[in-house]
Amino acid sequence: MKKKTLISIVGPTAIGKTALSIELAKQYNCEIISADSRQFFKEMSIGTAKPTKEEMDGVAHHFVDFISVEEFYTAGQFENDVMNKLNEIFEKQDVAIMVGGSGLYVNAVLSGIDEIPSNLELREELNKELEDKGLRYMQQKLKKLDYEHFKFMDKQNPQRLIRAIEVCLTTGKKYSDLRNQTAKKREFEIIQVGITADREIIYDRINTRVDEMVKNGLVEEVTGLFAQKELNSLNTVGYKEIFNHLDGECELDFAIDKIKQNTRNFAKRQLTWFKKDENTKWFDVMKEREKLTKHIEKSIK
Repeated sequence: MKKKTLISIVGPTAIGKTALSIELAKQYNCEIISADSRQFFKEMSIGTAKPTKEEMDGVAHHFVDFISVEEFYTAGQFENDVMNKLNEIFEKQDVAIMVGGSGLYVNAVLSGIDEIPSNLELREELNKELEDKGLRYMQQKLKKLDYEHFKFMDKQNPQRLIRAIEVCLTTGKKYSDLRNQTAKKREFEIIQVGITADREIIYDRINTRVDEMVKNGLVEEVTGLFAQKELNSLNTVGYKEIFNHLDGECELDFAIDKIKQNTRNFAKRQLTWFKKDENTKWFDVMKEREKLTKHIEKSIK
């Protein structure tokens, strides 16, 4: 029986992961798993750069537009759901592609999520502390408890911040240590590729993409979500800056510049996170496209 293979494509935002994944999906006649946690939400399209139906070009995409911003969805749930979906896909096809820039969700599929305990009572207390003392206070709290995890995480995401502190205080151990346990063995082959480019190119692509988002109706999309702005799912780049503008805290031009700046910072964190994984082979998307496709072809055979 021919071996089953998952091709994992990672890289910073706006680098061209979607276009590459669709190109490869057509080549291998396979389906795509999205590992972009922001594209999960039905209400967030323009600000998350979801692929349009035209861009998808008939290629089946899973885990895009499947939950509401009101819903809570964890990396552990994603792992289970993706493994079930891959079982379905591999019954009829030999190859599947996973693409996305959400490191925690990518790792959940590649290596598995460890059984990390929950303490809901403590979580409530920490959320109250966040409300009373603010995000910066909680960031410093985690920094003292687990500097390794603090360095690489999205520090602006209060939900993940609280979860990491909760685990540290509940177990007396570092969250990073608990998450770096032995990886689960998967029943399929995994090919891990990362795509990048010179920093100036990445930043230029980010700036261009943000301008296109605004042109395509980002402000209108965020305005429609204004009543739900306190949700964790909406506390994200591209949305929080426009919320600040709608609250009268800044001019629109300033908000747009902040989106570009915050997205550039996010791209830097993504690269730092993904480059920790020694199993990922990196290619310059501008100079090594042919080399990348040959590497995948050779790995599948």
